[in-house]
Amino acid sequence: MWLKSLSCLHLNNVLLSASKRCLGTTPPIYLNQKWRQERGLPLNPNSCGVLTDGPDYSYLDGRPTPYGVGQKQRIMKNQELTEQIIKLSGEIDFAVERHNKLVQEEEDRKQKILDNKLKPKGVELLKKKKQ
Repeated sequence: MWLKSLSCLHLNNVLLSASKRCLGTTPPIYLNQKWRQERGLPLNPNSCGVLTDGPDYSYLDGRPTPYGVGQKQRIMKNQELTEQIIKLSGEIDFAVERHNKLVQEEEDRKQKILDNKLKPKGVELLKKKKQ
């Protein structure tokens, strides 16, 4: 009986020390964002990479492995994001072209007004009449 209570005390001490280590002053590695940014790594180490994106296992005879639990969802999400990026970049290209076209039309309109107001004078007028 005393052995059982001793093992329970030991187990409680182990759990208590483990929780102190988890809640202690040293942050886990994934919280050190500056270190990850300096090395060009993603801020979340589980967001992408070989372990996350690759298959969980492979067959020795070379057969393709089925997608994992979250792998198919990530593939579908990436495809949706790709389609959205393509759509939005097309809209941006259209807006830039339209803006450039409107600016050019405005400049042409102003130039046409100036050309109608300014008449050649002197020698230029005589040259224009001879032609």
